[in-house]
Amino acid sequence: MSSRSTRATRATRATRATRGTRATRATRGTRATRATRATRATPAVVTAAVVGLSLLALPAPGAQAAPSAHQREERVAPGHQPAGPILVGHRGAGGTAPENTVAAFKEGRSSKADFIEIDVQLSADGVPFLFHDDTPARTTDVEDVFPGRASDPITSFTWAELQQLDAGSFFDERFVGERIPHLDDAVDVATRTTGVYIEIKSPSKSPGIEQLVADQLLTDPSWRKLVAADKVQVIGFDVASNRRFAELAPQIPLQQLTGAVPGDAELAALAGFADSVGANYRTLTGADVDRVHAAGLAMSAYTVNSPEAVQAVVDLGVDAVTTDFPVQNGRYLRGLPVFPGAGLEISGAVNNPPGDDVQPENGEYVSLRNVSGTTVDVSGYFLRDAANTILRVGERYVLQPGAELRVYTGPGTDTAAAYYNGLPASVLNNTGDSLGLWSADLRLLDVFAN
Repeated sequence: MSSRSTRATRATRATRATRGTRATRATRGTRATRATRATRATPAVVTAAVVGLSLLALPAPGAQAAPSAHQREERVAPGHQPAGPILVGHRGAGGTAPENTVAAFKEGRSSKADFIEIDVQLSADGVPFLFHDDTPARTTDVEDVFPGRASDPITSFTWAELQQLDAGSFFDERFVGERIPHLDDAVDVATRTTGVYIEIKSPSKSPGIEQLVADQLLTDPSWRKLVAADKVQVIGFDVASNRRFAELAPQIPLQQLTGAVPGDAELAALAGFADSVGANYRTLTGADVDRVHAAGLAMSAYTVNSPEAVQAVVDLGVDAVTTDFPVQNGRYLRGLPVFPGAGLEISGAVNNPPGDDVQPENGEYVSLRNVSGTTVDVSGYFLRDAANTILRVGERYVLQPGAELRVYTGPGTDTAAAYYNGLPASVLNNTGDSLGLWSADLRLLDVFAN
């Protein structure tokens, strides 16, 4: 069969076939009730603590109101929705485990997500390994193991060298010793319930990766079983690379990633080799989703981390949602409480204040609110952003019921209502970010996105 005719056959395959049923799913049916849920789409504050003081309830200047934890427990998505959007765990479950590790893949699988997403690159000796960044600096102990090589391309390391790196301890001590996985480690975790999205990462830095991945998926018995079950999809930003893969393995569904949905002419061109489009959810409109569907393509949104953001894209009619928090957002989509008994919430954030983001006293900050009926000691609590940067809340800070704290990134004078981390550079992305709030005993208490 020619590649073009095979692509035509492929156009009716799993992703498009599921789109037809899932696009009309209960996601739209639940919209009316979920629309009553308060949103935090453009919150404005961040707060933190008080040395040795008990705080009285403080107003949050400039902050947009957010639902309380108690309200969030009540305002869950109503009922189990078996026909909801496809749920994809980004880098496994990168919000609650070290990204692109077996631990993250198992966390994603435990969420009952439809897929886990991985990033594949080639080592210097041609081994397919799973890693997101271009260098090992952010997520490994490379400086300890290979001094002076932290900024070297990750693809310049051999497989044996990669196996010497710790890819888990950057997240927290529970994951010390996690190794950089091989491509086949993902299929070992996958099931007929939870499949794999394979992103071909930076293909120009891994020449021949399309052929290697295609060969592996079509010849390895474990991968072949997963492909036959419609539980494998290849995704990527590089159009030329995606075209090459479509020629090599037209029977495997393919998703074209993009920042924003392109124009109609480009969508028509993409429909010649792709089955779906994945776009940054912050750029999406209902009209965009309709145009993608009109081109015969499914619509996926990434990286959607808060329950409020998940609801927003579900309301737009997307067919798939990629999230760093598949456990929590899977609970939301199944109509279960997301953060039962949390007691604290992230009530807002100012990502881009007037002037310098880390100016003394008045830079970027995140607001926390005690929404419980009891006093909460937030010693040891911290915030983690999408890039795994940590903001400490401060020691010996106590929040009374209803009290708010601002947690600043930069320098300043700590007060009962503000804690300053004193960092020299900004943390929050000015165009929008997501944050998880963690307790001292490593419980995830809330996820916020703006």
